[in-house]
Amino acid sequence: MKYFVGIALLVLCFSYDVVNANASVLPVEAFGRLPDAISVKLSPSGEHFAFINNRKGNTLIGVSHIDEDTIRYVVQTDNQKFKIDWYRWANNKTLLVSVSYPRKNARVKYISTHLFKVSIDGKQEFEKVFVPNSSEWEPQFGDNIIDLLPDDPNNILMGLSLRNSSSPDVYKVNLNSQTKRSLVKSREEDVYDWMTDRQQRVRLGFGRNLTNIFYIIFDTKTEKWKRIWDYEIFDAPDISPLGFALDSNILYVRANHEGRYAIFKVNVSDPSLKLELVHANPNYDIEGGLLYSSKSNDVIGVYDNRAKDGKIFFSDKDKKFQESMNKAIPNAHNNVYSMSRDENKYILYTSHSKAPGAYYLGDKKTKSLQFILERYPLLYDVKLSGKKKVSYKARDGLEIEAYVTLPHANVAATNAALVIPHGGPMSRSYGGFDWFAEFFASRGYTVIEPNFRGSSGYGFEFEMESIQKWGGAMQDDLADAANWLVKNYSVEKKKVCIVGASYGGYAALMAAAKQADTFKCATSLAGVSDLKRVLRNSKGFNNYKVVKKQIGMDSNLLRDSSPINFASTTDIPVLLLHGTDDRIVDVGHSEEMYNALKKEDKRVRYVELPKGNHYLEIESNRIKTLAEIESFLAEYLLN
Repeated sequence: MKYFVGIALLVLCFSYDVVNANASVLPVEAFGRLPDAISVKLSPSGEHFAFINNRKGNTLIGVSHIDEDTIRYVVQTDNQKFKIDWYRWANNKTLLVSVSYPRKNARVKYISTHLFKVSIDGKQEFEKVFVPNSSEWEPQFGDNIIDLLPDDPNNILMGLSLRNSSSPDVYKVNLNSQTKRSLVKSREEDVYDWMTDRQQRVRLGFGRNLTNIFYIIFDTKTEKWKRIWDYEIFDAPDISPLGFALDSNILYVRANHEGRYAIFKVNVSDPSLKLELVHANPNYDIEGGLLYSSKSNDVIGVYDNRAKDGKIFFSDKDKKFQESMNKAIPNAHNNVYSMSRDENKYILYTSHSKAPGAYYLGDKKTKSLQFILERYPLLYDVKLSGKKKVSYKARDGLEIEAYVTLPHANVAATNAALVIPHGGPMSRSYGGFDWFAEFFASRGYTVIEPNFRGSSGYGFEFEMESIQKWGGAMQDDLADAANWLVKNYSVEKKKVCIVGASYGGYAALMAAAKQADTFKCATSLAGVSDLKRVLRNSKGFNNYKVVKKQIGMDSNLLRDSSPINFASTTDIPVLLLHGTDDRIVDVGHSEEMYNALKKEDKRVRYVELPKGNHYLEIESNRIKTLAEIESFLAEYLLN
């Protein structure tokens, strides 16, 4: 941890175009180490800040007083027995920590979460916030905070499925005694989550009945619940409630506007529920949530990652504050990550596509910033490549956006490239710092990350191109990205490999089976190999009907869209990597794919990652993954 003396906000100048201090090839650990510091948050009073720290393979939560250099570590895990998902300040003395565990019940594998509390002075042990009694269910998800109740520091509101396995009731939980009191019972059997208004009243229920999505809202005048916004998933653009305004009748939602998702507000006391447009982008979905002021208790803006600063403020005061930070640290993305309740002190996270990011402690009264933490110290003074947004036309003329990362300036270009499809597939790749892409750029590779059809962020119709269409035009978009890269960059046609994780791993395996004329090798990390297995594995969960609707039920389509059935026609080398405790894509997908390829005497290597989950959150597994892919590419792509 590093502390620098505070300096005046308006004269601070920090440049990300630094000179590379080390011209040699960076070690794998520079990219493979988990970030040193993430999720830096101030206590409500602003006197302390906490952060998640990764070091020597362990993840810890540290707490420091803003005027001291010492750190007290209050939680530690090796990410194997349990994993820290997130934490929040309950009050000035207590942290609430969500942890997750891999579980197995009979043949069903799943994730279970719990909410723990710990005092920042170390006097209170790390213990569960509540313990179900003998007549109650042990909920699978025991970390669902509905409201922190900022004016009641001893209590929180939680959604807990204690009466049955899938419908949470709302309880007021006392943080000191572990006792709870029921506030709202799930009258609708399929309500799976709840939302309060700014007055801490439970006002909205989120429901799903098989593939039908609906919401229920509490009318404060009639004191009755009524059902609103009912639709079938994947059949029409959804309406997603984001939060209430200070006026408890005003609800902000995300909904369709001229083919793109935008932010609206609606008066829920109006029977017509007419939507009033707040913010839209004609070319992209607005994917972010709301910005709130802890002083006014009202909405002050919205997050919009396509905007210059990643957010849109409603008032001139907030706009000017953002401008002052941009002047202090120019040519960077400056985001206030956390604020004290009086909004005087704040944590600023500043990043750039060519820099991994750092945290500052700010003070509005003294107009000062104090550097406190950085995310990747081994990359702090290294000149990275960053990402460039590009677009190319698919074979049917559809325009596809992508991000290109070029080889680092200080390494010899290999004239080889990697196509890296994202997971999901209803997700997307973003700009900004990317440790995975930068690792390969440090080895001389050109990287392209396509937002192929089916990706989110480009409207409902574009995203729905992923529904029951795995292995089709979505797959063609990836080959088209490779061919476009060869035409427009210094990349040889026979030196392109595909590397992907999750759905991206599936796409890599399909490329190995059907696109050997485009790709020379393929790497699948936690990839899906058998769509019928996906259906079988989902039978033990309440989203089974959703999964069926997403990937389809046609046996022939599922067979023809599953890489496991094309082992005999896979003619390029394949690297498989998978965590043994993956609860998103079962490790059996890679085990069976490996056995099928070995049976056909294909060139394949399989690496299991011990205790690994779906997200490479064990540092040794992350480093091993990078090293294995680097070795694989050197053998099959560069020779």
